[in-house]
Amino acid sequence: MINNDVLRSIRYMLDLSDQKVIDIAALASPAFVLDRDEVRAMLLKEDEPGYVPCRDEVLAHLLDGLIVHLRGREERRPARPVEKRISNNVVLKKLRVAFELTDSDMHAIFADAGFPVTKPELSALFRQAGHRNFRACGDQLLRNLLKGLTLRLRGAQA
Repeated sequence: MINNDVLRSIRYMLDLSDQKVIDIAALASPAFVLDRDEVRAMLLKEDEPGYVPCRDEVLAHLLDGLIVHLRGREERRPARPVEKRISNNVVLKKLRVAFELTDSDMHAIFADAGFPVTKPELSALFRQAGHRNFRACGDQLLRNLLKGLTLRLRGAQA
C-alpha cells in the first residue's frame, strides 16, 4: 500500500491535525523533524500539484510515535531502532501494538469492514518472513484493517 494512503488513513481515523502528526512522529525520535509544509504535501492526492511521496522513514516514525502516544513510553527498555523499510506486514504489526488489539479484536475489525479473515490467515501475517507459514499482507487486507479501525474509532461518522 502506498505510504501516503496509510498516513491519510491514520490521520483521518484519529482526527489528527498537521501539528499533531508532527508531534507524534517526534515521539519516536526527538531528532526526527518534520515540518508542516512537508506533512501537507504528503497528505495531497497523487495527481494534485505539490504532492510528495511519504518516505518509509516518515511512516516508520509516525507508527512508532503512535505506539508511544497511545500506550506510553516503556522506560525500562531501550528505544527500538526505526525500520528502514516499511512493508504492509510491519504497518499491520505496529497498528496491532499501538491499539493493543487481540486476535479476536482483529477478527471483529476485519468482519466490520466486510472482509472476514480466518485464524490461520491472521496468524500467518504475524510470522517472521522466513517462516514457512508466513504470508505477506496485501494492500486490500491492510486497507480493510484501516477501514475497520476507522469504523471502530469514529463510529457512524466514518
